[in-house]
Order: sequence, then C-alpha cells, then structure tokens
Amino acid sequence: MNNSTQTDILVIGSGLGGLAAAWRAAKQGCEVTLLTRASNPEDSNTYRAQGGIIYRGRGERPEELVADILSAGAGLSSPEAAALLSHEGPRLVKEILIDELQVPFDPSPKFPGELDLTKEAGHSIPRIIHFKDRTGYSIERAFFERVKAHPKIKVIANATAVDLLTPSHHSTEPTDVYRPLSCVGAYVLDQTDGKIFSILAKETILASGGLGSVFLHTTNPPGARGDGIAMAYRAGARCINLQYIQFHPTALLAPDGCFLISETVRGEGGRVVDRHGNEFMQKFHPAGSLAPRDVAARAIYQTMLESGEPCVYLDITHKPADQLRERFPGIYAVCIERGIDMTREPIPVVPAAHYSCGGIATDDAGRTTVDRLRAVGEVACTGLHGANRLASTSLLECLVWGTRAGAGAAERVARGDRFYFPQVADWRYENEPADPALISQDWLTIQQTMWNYVGLIRSEKRLNRAMRVLRELDLEIARFYEKCEISDSIIGLRNGILTALLILEEADQARESRGCHYRID
Repeated sequence: MNNSTQTDILVIGSGLGGLAAAWRAAKQGCEVTLLTRASNPEDSNTYRAQGGIIYRGRGERPEELVADILSAGAGLSSPEAAALLSHEGPRLVKEILIDELQVPFDPSPKFPGELDLTKEAGHSIPRIIHFKDRTGYSIERAFFERVKAHPKIKVIANATAVDLLTPSHHSTEPTDVYRPLSCVGAYVLDQTDGKIFSILAKETILASGGLGSVFLHTTNPPGARGDGIAMAYRAGARCINLQYIQFHPTALLAPDGCFLISETVRGEGGRVVDRHGNEFMQKFHPAGSLAPRDVAARAIYQTMLESGEPCVYLDITHKPADQLRERFPGIYAVCIERGIDMTREPIPVVPAAHYSCGGIATDDAGRTTVDRLRAVGEVACTGLHGANRLASTSLLECLVWGTRAGAGAAERVARGDRFYFPQVADWRYENEPADPALISQDWLTIQQTMWNYVGLIRSEKRLNRAMRVLRELDLEIARFYEKCEISDSIIGLRNGILTALLILEEADQARESRGCHYRID
C-alpha cells in the first residue's frame, strides 16, 4: 500500500514504559517506530510524576518491599509480580537511570556519596529517590533525548493511534486459513494533515498511559483518555480490574484544573486539616495523614461532604520556608502562580482521579491475550497493584516491564519467526466537520457522570444511573464518529466513552469493597 510502512516493533506512547521498551528493543538490534501524540514529552503522566521512584532502602531486603506492595494492594496484588519488581527494579534503576542516563537524583545530605531516600504513605522504610519534586520530568527528559538520538528508533510526533490492526478486522484478503487473534500494527492519524496511514509491525507495544480524563477532577494530562484500553478491547484483548481507580487525596483545587500535590509533601511532614486547622485523619486510620491513598482520599471526600466545604487543606507551614522551596520547587512555583504561598498558608486540596490499577491483562513480559501485542505502564495490568497502588511503584513498573517487553519483542523478531502481514484496507474518509460544541458537551457528560456516580464512593443506584446515561451517549458518539472528519478529539471521545463504560461495568459487577473500589451498599 502507498500509505503504509513497516517496522520491526511499533511502540505507542512516549512515557517511561514506552521509552524503556523502545530503548531495549533498539539496543538488541531491532528497528523501532515510536508514536507520540504530542510534539514533546510533556503530555505524559511520567513527565508529571513528582514524588520519586523506588530504589532500595538502607540495608533493605527485596522481601520488605514485596510485603509493602502486598499490604497496599488489599490482598489482590500478585506476589510474583511484586517479587519481580523488587528483585529487578533496583538493578535497572542503577544500570539505566543512574549510570547510563545519569538522571540527577538528589544526593543524601547525611550520607556522602549516597542518594537521598524519602518515605511515602504505605512504605515501611525510606526507599524512594527523587529529583526535587520533579522526578518524572528529569527521567522523561533524559530518556526522551537518548531515544530520539538512537539510530534504530524513529520517533513520529503529533501522531494519534486510531485503532490496532488485526487481520480478522482489517484485512482485505479472504480468511481461508485459521490465524490466531493477532495484532499487526495500527492505523495512525497524522495530526498535521489529517491523513491516516497504517504501520505494519512484527510486534506492537502499547504504552499509551492512563484514563484519568474520563473523570471531572484528575491529576492526569488531557491525553489520558483511555486510548490504549479502548483500542485493545476493540482488538479482542482481555482487560481486568478496571474498577480499581486510585484517587490521589491531595490535588490543588484551582479554577483552571487540578495540580498534583505530591505524596512526598505528606511524607515530609504535611498535615491534612480542615478549614479550622484541625487534623481529622486519625479518625479514619492509625497512620493519620500518612494513611494509604484510598483511605485518605475517601476520608477527605467524606469530610468535605459532611462539612459542606469545597476542599480541605494540606498544611506544611511548620517546616522552614527555605527547606520547602528547595525540596518542592515545582509545587511551590505552581502554588505561587495561583496565589498560594505554601510556606505561610495551607494548600487547598481535593481528591482527584490519579491512577488506574487495572488495564490490559499482561504477563511478566507484557504479553496480552492478543498475539504480537504487548502492553506496559499504566495501560497494562500486571497484577502488581492489586486493588490499590503503593506510592512510587508506577515509574518502577514502567521501567521493569517496559524493559522486559522490549527485550521479549526483540528476541522474537531475532528468532526469525514468520510474521504474517495482511493487505490492510485504506481508510475511508468522511467530510462532515465535527461540531466542537458537541464534543465539549459529550466530554462534560462523561466526566461529570463518572465523577458523581462512579467515583470515590459507589452504590447500585449510582451505577445504574450512570449506565443509563453513558449507554445512550455511547450510541450518539458512535453515530458521530461514523460521519465526521477524523481528528484527535474525535478519536479521544470515542475511546473515552468506551473506557468509561468498561470501568462502569466492572464496578457494577464487583460487589465487594476492596482497596480503591468502595461501595456503600
């Protein structure tokens, strides 16, 4: 086809999971094509990650981290996944991030030659390394520059994956022989000219990130629409545990959207208080302000409901001002921009959708139930997080599973397996322009419905109401999609409504409150 290209490995997404996968596959000799929706790496949850990445505590044994992960996961975390992360993670942090990329993690003020270790909620000891409060930024920038410069990696920016290609759905050839359900690449929208082309790949790795944008309040970037979940589901992949949405307890409340106030602020001594300055978290958990995220988020939400207040406050004014400006320069700058001096006054905060503990079901090498399709990062469900994610495990999971998926895909390519590439149908274009008012209103309906009925506290009545609203909207959006000119916003809306419905259906079926899925009935 004139509008198709081929590559050994297609990576969809440029956060840490995608970068690690592309990097390892290229180092093993594969030609890699990496797609990113943006022109720079800022539209990713990796870039926004503040707190840090797990390394290893002083004198720590891997079993100690495993125990903390299993405890936070409310009994649903995979012991095998936790053991894998605990044994391989610190080594990869040292080899890739510290030695190879030379990410400038903060040095220890007490132990010369060592890195500073901090502790977050749910951790039994300090084991998290960081760069100020911009850890994800420092990792993403360093890694993205290396990936762009690698001769075997082609980065295509301003490109949106439309759908995964599967022979059973997209081949123009007769299916006269049995072929297992497999992925052979993706349709891709070039945002610069509106044209759609296909990339055929021997292996495809989804690293498209999260789904927080289907909720009204989220710490995620706008692109976290559940694109990967929706594409994989349409391709036939198994998705699991989508009811477990972690709401971060402390997001800055502001008219122009939420901004994450890192858990490290609580870890460094920040106290959650009401508008009178009274601490209330001890009523909900013995750890008080350092309670696990799901407990803290529900406690804050419940306190807001009972008081009628729009927020609670995070108070760290008892710490020296210079120390706060040095430790949290990013948070301090954003607060100042919004008229808040965190060294002198508490920060108004609300819970916000932060992380999906579920996703596309994968094994220890990122393989999904669809042949030749792997998934890494937040779009995947490795079993590590169970019903609730332990703080600062997400970046490490991206590094570990991204590296393993890239290595596994490259090994399969190197074996010389016979890869089937079908003739893929050309994209059929429609000429009716999309009405931005409809797109905007449809998104508001999705986000408000999910926030009010499928948010922190759920019930059968709320879920039933959400089901009626979203199923009707799904039909409208499907008709909209079929008639309109294709665009990134239309693709996102189509993926967003499907992702919202998948979350809703699993929340409705899960009758037991567990971790960050909480039902009052």
